[in-house]
Amino acid sequence: MNSEIAFDKSPEGLVPAVVQDTETGKILMLGYMNQEAYEKTQAEQVVTFFSRSKQRLWTKGETSNNFLHVDSILVDCDNDTLLIKARPAGPTCHTGADTCFNEQNRGKGQFLNYLQGIIHDRRVNPTDTSYTTSLFGKGVNKIAQKVGEEAVELVIEAKDDNDDLFKGEAADLLFHFLVLLEQKNMDLDDIIAVLQSRHAK
Repeated sequence: MNSEIAFDKSPEGLVPAVVQDTETGKILMLGYMNQEAYEKTQAEQVVTFFSRSKQRLWTKGETSNNFLHVDSILVDCDNDTLLIKARPAGPTCHTGADTCFNEQNRGKGQFLNYLQGIIHDRRVNPTDTSYTTSLFGKGVNKIAQKVGEEAVELVIEAKDDNDDLFKGEAADLLFHFLVLLEQKNMDLDDIIAVLQSRHAK
């Protein structure tokens, strides 16, 4: 038994687990964990609950692939409630809504965090039909090459007056850059931290 979590307060050995989006602060959903679900979540860094209706462990996203990738797990002052900060790899609710409370969980800037979650999922849960998965299969050299190609195409479009084509190439470059960051086990926060440190000088 984990000494920090009072699973024994409930006859069923369950504690509520609130899941919050790390980046946006939005509450995504509420589930319940027993000790086994908690340990599985810690070991795999993907949120797993104990389903009271199915009476078994249930990993969020096991059928939809909309996993919740764990950043941290906090225990409340009474040791009987968990706050899980996670990065969703897609809509959290089974209805297709961003959250189980029917709130929108992304603005234009926040969409990059959402996209990072999708890219991460394509790496750790590869599928044969995914273009992103195919990039990871080719390795860092090919991904870096794609970033270079997209950068050149963006420069070429910058010299013309077609705004739509320019934006399309900019989007292609940004996407492949995010893939390269994932391949290097980094994310935008790491790059933003460098920019912030430069700005502070």
